[in-house]
Parts: sequence; C-alpha cells; structure tokens
Amino acid sequence: MNKVWLVTGANSGFGRAIAEAAVAAGDVVIGAVRRPEALDDLVAAHPDQVEALRLDVTDLAAIDPAVRDVVARHGRIDVLVNNAGRTHVGAVEETTDGELRDLFDLHFFGPAALVRAVLPHLRERRSGAIVQMSSMGGQLSFAGFGAYSATKFALEGLSEALADEVREYGVKVLIVEPGAFRTALFEADRAGASSDAGVYGKVVETRGAVAGGHGSQPGDPAKAAALILAALDAADTPLRLPLGDDGVSAVLAHLDQVREDVTAWEKRTRATGFDA
Repeated sequence: MNKVWLVTGANSGFGRAIAEAAVAAGDVVIGAVRRPEALDDLVAAHPDQVEALRLDVTDLAAIDPAVRDVVARHGRIDVLVNNAGRTHVGAVEETTDGELRDLFDLHFFGPAALVRAVLPHLRERRSGAIVQMSSMGGQLSFAGFGAYSATKFALEGLSEALADEVREYGVKVLIVEPGAFRTALFEADRAGASSDAGVYGKVVETRGAVAGGHGSQPGDPAKAAALILAALDAADTPLRLPLGDDGVSAVLAHLDQVREDVTAWEKRTRATGFDA
C-alpha cells in the first residue's frame, strides 16, 4: 500500500526533496507550509499525489485540527516528517530570550505537538514512522550556533525517548543529522542572526561562513532524501542518520572527543560514590 506522508516545510530544501522522492515512489504527500502557493508547481505536476496544507508549525492551536483533517480525508498518516526550520547565528551572550523562544517554537514545540497529534493514529495501526530533521548541530555545537544547536539537542533528546516508547507499537523514529547541504538554510532572508557586538572572534568567523556559504554547500538534498527513504524501508532502521561527508566526520570526531573526556577522568568520576 502506498504511504501517506505529512511533510512540514515541504516547499524547499530537504522538505521538497523528501516530498519529490516520496512522490516518485508512488506515495501521497501532504506538504504543510505557511504559503501553499509555494507548492503550486508540485501540485500541478502530481495532482493526485500532492496536496498543499496551510500550516505554521509555531501555531500550536492549528496542529490538531490540521492532522484530524488529513486523517479524515486520506484515512491515515504513515510518515510524519518534522522538517520546517531555519538557521540562526549569534553568540550565547547576544541571543535574546525572544530569539531563543522563537527558535524553540519552530524546532521543538511545533514538532513535539505534531508528534502528539499524529502518534495515536500510528499507534492504533501499529506501523508508521516519524522523521525528525535535526542536524550535525544536534550532536555538537560551536561558536555562533548555540541557540540553533540547543533546539536540535532538545529535539534529539525527545526523539530518543520517543523511539524507546513507540518501538513496541511498530513505529519507527529516525533522527536525520545533515552536514552542509545545498538548501535555502543560509539564504540571507532566511538565516536569523542576533545583534553582533563583534566581541567574539569565532562568532564573527561563523557569521562570515554562513553569509558566504549559500549555494556552495557540498551536499545534494536529492541524494539525502533517497537515503532517508531507504533507511525507513530498512528492516533495521537506525535511530540516527548523519548525512554528508562533513556531517559524518564531524559527528564521529565529536563522539571521539566525548569518549576522550570521559575516559581521562573515568577513575576519579567512578569513585564519587559513598565509601563501603
């Protein structure tokens, strides 16, 4: 049976690539976007397979009615892809509460609400999948990306627990951790930025890399989407899927650093219990 996908941010980047890959596989895609007209071309090309749904994932009150409407009209949702997002650059000291809360609404609270809305339908059918589009920044962070990584760290922590909870119901959870892929993430009008006092040199470097990085990222979203579909179809779907040579290298190097930090102090940290 062909799948029914609900993909947020389906108008560009990974969302668009995943939508196109699902359509090519013969599936039905409901693209949840703030501006449905951004999907007009895909809907026109595949009117029986693609539908644009107006949804801002930060509008939590709109999520449950939207999911109920999709299920009522299509009978089910097989795959939820929490993809909507944007980048943000700023030193921790420079990032305001408002900027941080807005980013968490988009990357954490919206996806969490969508999971809550969709999960009862998946659990009832004892099948399906939830794809959480994170980032290599969900495993590690560096100067200028504290706020962005904080939201992705939170999403990954939630998703790891979620995977353990839903496994018995036949529901898969896949956390995708891309490196630099050629999406609109670094476009000037989409990349958020805190005010810059120029205090932190490494943050200045990060700002420059983001500003000059659009259009030159090495990763191909179409190849990434094909791999995501393959991972979901695999008998043993991984919990985490780093993507791109840079993403895989960064995650592995970070894990090596974590192990090095832990083992360097292991004897003393193990000895912090009460004396027998």
